[in-house]
Amino acid sequence: MQPRSPPMTPPVRGRGAAAADRSRPRNWVARQRRGLILAGLGALFMSAIGALGSDVLPLGPRTLYWLALMLTGTLMGLAVMEATRRSGLLEERPVLQGAAVALGLFVPQTLIVAGAGALAFHRPFDQGGVLGAALPVLIIAVAMTALNFLADRTPRETHAAPEGAGPPAFFDRLPLRLRGAEIYAVEAEDHYLRLHTSRGQDLILMRLSDAIAELEGVEGAQTHRSWWVASDGIDAARRGDGRARLTLKTGAEAPVSRTFARALREAGWF
Repeated sequence: MQPRSPPMTPPVRGRGAAAADRSRPRNWVARQRRGLILAGLGALFMSAIGALGSDVLPLGPRTLYWLALMLTGTLMGLAVMEATRRSGLLEERPVLQGAAVALGLFVPQTLIVAGAGALAFHRPFDQGGVLGAALPVLIIAVAMTALNFLADRTPRETHAAPEGAGPPAFFDRLPLRLRGAEIYAVEAEDHYLRLHTSRGQDLILMRLSDAIAELEGVEGAQTHRSWWVASDGIDAARRGDGRARLTLKTGAEAPVSRTFARALREAGWF
């Protein structure tokens, strides 16, 4: 491994970066589709059992009531989840990340549920109503967060650019000595990224999640919480001791986490 050297200041991003920024809202919705589906299924279940005294409402209004609550809570939870992931503070601690999401959702969603219950069931919006909603909301928040984390077991992928498209935004960030090189992999090291390329390695200051967003246009995938690998950068793949590893063209080895192994295997990576 090369000694760590100070990263170069990234240059001003060009039109490719602006295009990546515009595409992020669409990519975010696509990535969260499972969470929204889980919210809808949860709403149907809560409506079917008449949870939290909602059985006093007819089935139709009851279903709409739970759909509104579950979708609101899920959108809030997904926003908190995205914020914690982008911060990178708990990237290597998924359990703490899930706990942070559930607790971040708990207080506002408790107030929303208590207020919605007061409106729907003509109850006073008071301390008793808020305290009565607190425990069920906490249980639902923990359960939905856990289901979303379990469902989010597919690696983030990047795709080859269409013909005539400009270079990916990430290429603007390459240090001068690596300009024009093929990118084989990007490895997270603390707050830095180690670039594995056809012209050697270097470090830049950036989060892996942001780098993957800007690597759209290069065929590749996240193989581990701290690695993204380009499909053209792989020289060989091997399995041993129940784990898979990808050997890059440089000879470096990229790990494949058990979380992503099945999806990558089905995609033909190894």
